[in-house]
Amino acid sequence: MELAIEVMNKSINESRPDGKVPPKVGAVVLFQDGTFETAYRGELREGDHAEYTLFERKLVSKDLSECVLFTTLEPCVQRNSPKVSCCKRTTNARIEKVFVGIEDPDPTVDGKGLKHLHKHDVEVAMFDRDLQKIIEEENKTFIEQALERKYKADKKDEDLRSPLEMQVPHYDKSRFSEEALIKFITEGKLIYKISDASFWQFLSDFGAMEWDETSKLFIATGFGILLFGENPRANYPQAVLKASVTYDGSKVETKDFSDPLVLVPDRVEEWLHKVLPLAKNTSKFKRKDVPIYPIDVLREAIVNAIVHRDYEIEGASCSVTIDNNMIKVNSPGNPVPEISIDELNSFSAPSIRRNPIITYVFSLMDYVEEKGFGMSTFKSIREKHGYPLPKYLFMDPFLSLSFPRTQDAASNLVGSKSIDQLSKDEITALEVFRTNKSLSKSEFVDLTGLATRTAERLLKKFVDLDLIRREGAGRSIKYAINE
Repeated sequence: MELAIEVMNKSINESRPDGKVPPKVGAVVLFQDGTFETAYRGELREGDHAEYTLFERKLVSKDLSECVLFTTLEPCVQRNSPKVSCCKRTTNARIEKVFVGIEDPDPTVDGKGLKHLHKHDVEVAMFDRDLQKIIEEENKTFIEQALERKYKADKKDEDLRSPLEMQVPHYDKSRFSEEALIKFITEGKLIYKISDASFWQFLSDFGAMEWDETSKLFIATGFGILLFGENPRANYPQAVLKASVTYDGSKVETKDFSDPLVLVPDRVEEWLHKVLPLAKNTSKFKRKDVPIYPIDVLREAIVNAIVHRDYEIEGASCSVTIDNNMIKVNSPGNPVPEISIDELNSFSAPSIRRNPIITYVFSLMDYVEEKGFGMSTFKSIREKHGYPLPKYLFMDPFLSLSFPRTQDAASNLVGSKSIDQLSKDEITALEVFRTNKSLSKSEFVDLTGLATRTAERLLKKFVDLDLIRREGAGRSIKYAINE
């Protein structure tokens, strides 16, 4: 991945009279024996795609059937005849697996490259999030222009748009919540006022509204109603976050949050402060009552559930349930194909958007990073707050994120009775495998602070209990958790 980014930065982009900025792209083909070949856009001829340079200029006589391709940008799917798309070149070469840096928002690609690879049984994974950020920054102007082209193309081609991206007849700006709009302007540090015509054009520019030539009015799209509508649930019954708290077997409170989405995070946070028990924080001279579970962690999880849920699943709602042992946040919809449960549970999930319009609005308001899942927040919960790590599970149709409040509750999430044979300290040591894809013995020693012999005995115990597995052989042996 890092090598692909290194060669990406060598890209030689052609100047274009139309002002269109081409992307910087780097690609690497990795052979089974560890050798590799690289290419970047424009390396051998102006305008040539990196994958074309690899497959047709550098590796044309090579057997690539068991190779892995790393490319910093989603491969193209359309080329003018007689040119062949990079996706087809990849599948024609019988590439086994493709690592993709970032999605290409250009309307000629826009997820279709990933779909083509999946359709042809190519395994697809995304680059690590920290590397995705580098690619995005280096291609900032290209991405901005591509997003503009995507929006214009979507408006022309109704078949490519989901129902939520379409305008909702007769739903004009008068039915938007003034409170929600003011909060968006304030939190987003926007220069507009609600009375400005340019503000409504701005909402239209990113897909919350659409100009209707017949009525000569801006009409809301489905996503616009979810974000800013006075009563989104009237149009979309699934637009609600259901919350409940139960302690000692007696229900304390239930609440439905069916407000415009931009108002939900703060209202949920206010509710959490009310219902979570307080503890005394004596870390400073002045004692202070603080919630017994970190609110910022729960807020991150709830915001992610709202932003990344599948809103086309009509019979299911987001929810948060709290009891003495567990806090659980449910979000309708399975993870997108490029993100696995294992990646979520190691808190190394890459970025890929399900609802770009909601993500964009929430990122402007600093509720979420524009492309991310709050992985670092969840990964640090034990170190910063002393609680067990949370765990993702998918039980159709919900992606569930469970936050155990006790070590016993955490043990129940492991799914193996073998966990009962571990002490509290041994369970803590086991959890370092949750935040790392795999570890060598020396890495395990460094992360746990254990003596080498103690670490060796513990690794053997974990393997014998089938809690972790060995990968590789000889000096290259590493260990990975069995989730």
